[in-house]
Order: sequence, then structure tokens, then C-alpha cells
Amino acid sequence: MKRTWLGRILAILGAALILAAGGFVVWGSTPPAPMPEALAALQSDSQVQVEQGRWIVFQPADSQPGTGLIFYPGGRVDARAYAPAMRAVAAQGYLAVIVPMPLNLAVLAPDSAAEVMAAYPQVRRWAVGGHSLGGAMAARYAYTHPNTVEGLVLWASYPAASDDLSEAPLRVVSIYGTRDGLATGGKIEASRPLLPPDTRWVSIAGGNHAQFGWYGPQAGDNEAGISRADQQAQIVEATLQLLEEIGSAPNE
Repeated sequence: MKRTWLGRILAILGAALILAAGGFVVWGSTPPAPMPEALAALQSDSQVQVEQGRWIVFQPADSQPGTGLIFYPGGRVDARAYAPAMRAVAAQGYLAVIVPMPLNLAVLAPDSAAEVMAAYPQVRRWAVGGHSLGGAMAARYAYTHPNTVEGLVLWASYPAASDDLSEAPLRVVSIYGTRDGLATGGKIEASRPLLPPDTRWVSIAGGNHAQFGWYGPQAGDNEAGISRADQQAQIVEATLQLLEEIGSAPNE
């Protein structure tokens, strides 16, 4: 009898684990749909060529960029939601690559940047970056692969406490919104000791968490005090400034 009951209990526990795992997969695989502006930005034109395959790649149509940005999406955010910003980056002469993640969670593939860099050997200087969880995993990549990237772009994000980049030879920009309900001002402030002393801190007055992408509102966030287009323009400007600094730095 004891063995029979034990078998039943183990079967119930096994079924519960399978159901939980299945629910997690469904949850991760069904992020909010990208907004129409994001889908429109995926079309190639005379300025920017867009390729959608393993990655979403934005390339200037009339030049071969020597500097590139590898971008990790936020947790449970469709990678296409960042297309307008990456398109704007490419329009200024840079390669921009969005890396879709397994189950839309960058924590499951933090080393993806290495494969992107290997695929584009003509790009001599790289920055990695990301939004929220994606930014934290980009910081982790920079920490675990020293001297492979020259820049780090954090959108409403910060490194994990274990990833101390304070002495890393990196150019870093941390861009955050004053109305962010997730990557709050307190969390951003607490990340300062983990980043290089010359990190550039860009505060977007009225910006929130969800407007770092084009995927609609997000649970736990605050209502923004500025338009999504205004916030995106400031994000792109700060990102481009870092890429320009990397691209114009003297070779060592």
C-alpha cells in the first residue's frame, strides 16, 4: 500500500511539474504584440536594409559600418518592439542587431553577442546593450567577455551585483526614465558603484519603462509624462552619442 501511495504522489508531483513547465513556456512565448510603428520599421528602404532571420539586422544601405550595436530585448518583450530605435541607429551609419531570445528571456542566452560578432568580422568596434533584463544580460556579457566590446548601452537597466564593471575599459551610457515603475530611480542610483566612473547618466524626464520599446503598457509601470515618440528620440540620441564615441576613438 505504501508503495502504491508513493507512486501516486510521485505521479501527481510529476504531472504538476510538467504543467508548470508548460505554463512557463506558454507565458514566455506569448509576449505582447509589437505596435504598428514597430512592424513598419521592419521594412527595408533606400536608407536602411532590414534582414529578419536568426537575428533582426539593420544595415545602412549605402555604407559598410565599422561600428555595431548588439541589442538584447527586455524580458518577455517581442524583439521586434525595438525595431524603430535600431532602424534609427542604422540610418546614422551603424550596424544594429536585435537578438531574439529563447522564450523572450535574455537570461537564457546571455552569450548570444559572441555569435553576432563572429558573423560580422568587418565590424571592428562593438557595443552591447539592452532594455531591462536584456540590459542586465548585456552587462553580464561585457563582464564575462572582457575586452571584446568597447561599449555598454543600458536602457532602464543595471548590472547584477555580481557583475562589477567599475574598472572595465568600457564606455557606458545608462538611460532611464523618471517615471519608470520597474527600473526605479533608486535602483539606477544603486548601480553607480558597479559601472565605470565616467559612465554617462541620461535621465529622461517623464519617461517610463514601457516606452523604451513599442509594445504597449506594462504591468507595474507608471504612466509616462511624455509621448513615446519623444522618449524614443531621447533614447536614440543618447545611444548614438555612445556609438559615435566608440567609432571615433583612436585604435590602441
